[in-house]
Amino acid sequence: MEQVTDHLLAAARKVIAVHINYPSRAAQRGRTPEQPSYFLKPSSSLTVGSAEAPSTVERPAGCELLGFEGEIALIIGKPARRVGIQDAWSHVEYVTASNDLGVYDLRYADKGSNLRSKGGDGFTPVGPGLIAADTVDPEKLRIRTWHNGALVQDDTTEDLLFPFARLVADLSQLLTLEEGDIILTGTPAGASVAKPGDVVEVEVSAGAVTTGRLTTTVAEGTTPFADFGARPKTDDLQREEAYGSRDAAGLPAVGPVLSPELKAKLESVCTATLSSQLRKRGLDNVSIDGLTSTRPEKRIVGVARTLRYVPNREDLFKTHGGGFNAQKKAIDSVNEGEILVMEARGEKGTGTIGDILALRAQVRGAAAIITDGGVRDFSAVAAMDMPTYYANPHPAVLGRRHIPWDTDITIACGGTTVQPGDIIVADADGILVIPPALADELADDSVAQEREETFIAEMVQQGHSVDGLYPLNAGWRAKYLEWEAMGSRQSQ
Repeated sequence: MEQVTDHLLAAARKVIAVHINYPSRAAQRGRTPEQPSYFLKPSSSLTVGSAEAPSTVERPAGCELLGFEGEIALIIGKPARRVGIQDAWSHVEYVTASNDLGVYDLRYADKGSNLRSKGGDGFTPVGPGLIAADTVDPEKLRIRTWHNGALVQDDTTEDLLFPFARLVADLSQLLTLEEGDIILTGTPAGASVAKPGDVVEVEVSAGAVTTGRLTTTVAEGTTPFADFGARPKTDDLQREEAYGSRDAAGLPAVGPVLSPELKAKLESVCTATLSSQLRKRGLDNVSIDGLTSTRPEKRIVGVARTLRYVPNREDLFKTHGGGFNAQKKAIDSVNEGEILVMEARGEKGTGTIGDILALRAQVRGAAAIITDGGVRDFSAVAAMDMPTYYANPHPAVLGRRHIPWDTDITIACGGTTVQPGDIIVADADGILVIPPALADELADDSVAQEREETFIAEMVQQGHSVDGLYPLNAGWRAKYLEWEAMGSRQSQ
């Protein structure tokens, strides 16, 4: 079998890497792209290593998170320019193993280019053996990665989001793929962080044919970054991304924004009480106004997911309105107990949700849908157990006035601002948006307020005047505390 040589690496003019391509990685990242996206790595990042002669990569001085990603690399054998998918694989000469290394500590400085974070010297080991592309089925390759001897990645190319031929054809639409160019085709789940002294091995195989193990050892860099450029910095989000999960990064689990205890408290109080408590804290513009509920008898509490529509423009609707658009993505990703809040700009001249998508949201466990626009198939939507809050029924389809544009961003709905993760509480009186940071104390104070109001209602029922009773003056407060203490003793 041929081996990767320095001469072959010198022939590579471009190294092109794909962001997400394996379903397992997409699930880990929580996002599945509709189309492939790419970034460039400099050819100076290339190196080759084998079990007998491992390459060495430095984790730059001051950096914490050197990520490794086992990948299959394609080496172009003849130029490709505007080739079709059927012909694309014939332009690939070799398949080999690669390791798409990078430091998460510098991601912030790249603004998406990945140049500094993934372009360092030695950050793209490839090899050691070459598999002739015309001898293998590109959909029957296997990629495996070992970290200090432990198998951490093991996947196949059978169900890639973007098969290899599609990548070659897609890239060739705008740029010429030249002989020797290398395409890194994405990594499966299991990529993680390597530390100085660690050994990472990557192998690609097709049945009994194998590249051998591409072996890279990690060393600690000793030259600090100069003060005239971006310096390494990281946070828990980057640690989670680098290791693949909070648990793998050794970070404490993040509890739910809406714990069962908090949810029960918020369900026990009415929105009128919550509104008064929000007002005491200076929050007056936190209600979604002007909407009607299909199930006004229900009180709902949930965490907001958001969807924004923009006004229809025919050319943009062609690119954003069809297929698995933002509306369908939002519906298909809403989780148990979440509330999908839609920004429709108060536009009443078309529907923003219909029976099929509302049913999908209900099946996924959504607590409610809230839109400040219209609802289609109104009778069917209104018959569902899941409440929908809406401005009006309307028979027209979404595209008459709207383009589904973006999800999980800050939006405006019914006259207020809603962010993903806000807590929504709704009942027959209306819909409130509660900042998560205030939710616990707000719930406790609202429970206490309603307890006082229960006492006041009993006193009014007994014939007492509201003067001094509502709100409680000092005398009545003392009586309330006695009443409260007696109720506590009786409940023991």
